Amino acid sequence: MTTTLPTTHPVDRKPPAFQLVVGGIQHVAAMYAGVVAPPLIIGAAVGLSASELSLLISASLFTAGLATLLQTLGVWRFGARLPLVNGVTFATVAPVLSIAKQHGSNALGVVYGATLIGGALVVLAAPFFSRLTRFFPPLVTGTVITLIGVSLLPVAVKWVSHQQDTVRPSGLLLAGVTMLAVLAFNRFLSGFWSRVALLLGLVVGTVVAWPLGEVDTSTLTQAPAFGIATPFHFGAPAFDLAAIVSMAIVMLVVMAESTADMLALGEIVDRPTTEKTLGDGLRADGFATAVSTIFGGFACTAFAQNIGLVSLTRMVSRYVVAASGAILVLLGVFPISGGIVALVPQPVLGGAGLVLFGSVAVSGVRTLAKAAFDHPANVAIVAASLGIGLIPIAAPQFYADFPAAVQTVLNSGISAGCVAAVVLNLIFGKREPRMA
Repeated sequence: MTTTLPTTHPVDRKPPAFQLVVGGIQHVAAMYAGVVAPPLIIGAAVGLSASELSLLISASLFTAGLATLLQTLGVWRFGARLPLVNGVTFATVAPVLSIAKQHGSNALGVVYGATLIGGALVVLAAPFFSRLTRFFPPLVTGTVITLIGVSLLPVAVKWVSHQQDTVRPSGLLLAGVTMLAVLAFNRFLSGFWSRVALLLGLVVGTVVAWPLGEVDTSTLTQAPAFGIATPFHFGAPAFDLAAIVSMAIVMLVVMAESTADMLALGEIVDRPTTEKTLGDGLRADGFATAVSTIFGGFACTAFAQNIGLVSLTRMVSRYVVAASGAILVLLGVFPISGGIVALVPQPVLGGAGLVLFGSVAVSGVRTLAKAAFDHPANVAIVAASLGIGLIPIAAPQFYADFPAAVQTVLNSGISAGCVAAVVLNLIFGKREPRMA
């Protein structure tokens, strides 16, 4: 009688050290711009000096690394143990700017107090929120994954155009070269090298950009060799009821987006996200958010662009992403190393992002293929949900006259589309087996 030994799921396999490091660098390159943008915006709003702003960015990188390590490796019931990269969420930027406007010099203390409470509330709510998995059959999950990808595409377009309304010929050239390089490496290389096609494409794009004068080396020359904010450097947490309520509402949106991201990733890596996995992942989000306030960071959540990278490269090992968490910690402690990553011009990032984010949408379409589209109502549900989710992308000021709390939810296409898909499916949908 022969016995079959249990096989290790690809998510739990540890690649060789070289692949860990290169794969980790690739993940950091894909998300670096996204993790430094919120502290840049917030720091400028509260009037921080250049040196203080550098510390704020370092704190965000450092805490993103800690959050990523917690999500990927897990400690007890904290961490989804999936290849999830965590970082500062853009969802909190608007309420943080509102708090800054109201509280002046003590703004960051009030922000950290509200964020601390918000993180604690997420930890407490995680077991209840995780039970929502039964409302996510393929019809809903596929719609949400597609919206994640489509919602990210405007970010790539903004990178190509240097955040402007029109694109320069040089930006279009660099984006095109990078996109073609990523596609070529993905198609013609094999094994490990095809899985780091995005990183190789970024290198090619940056090399082409250098003689065109598109590489800004000031980020490297001006960055300090070492620097990290000491605990409560930007002020001890201060507690204001209005700020706490505002942040609590935003954290509900963050939980909804994290839920969508974890469901999407579970589908991509062929390990469906269970209620336990979702609860552990949300609990880690909340704990990391609360702890980040000690070091000067902000609310943490999964980065959808890195889910696209997992889909594109098929490097599904959570240890590769854990390596990116360790790299983020080092970038936070040694800002000069972050200056090296920041050498990649935005149009180069944009060219890679078009492929990267589009691959998330493709994963959504693949999931939708499992839905029962022989039922006409299901077609209408997906169509309506996608339409609702695309409103804030097509018309960013569409909900400008709505109350702030309503805008917080509706201005996130992912959240609005997710809620619409769940509700419409409950009312009109043909019953399907849930994802997990």
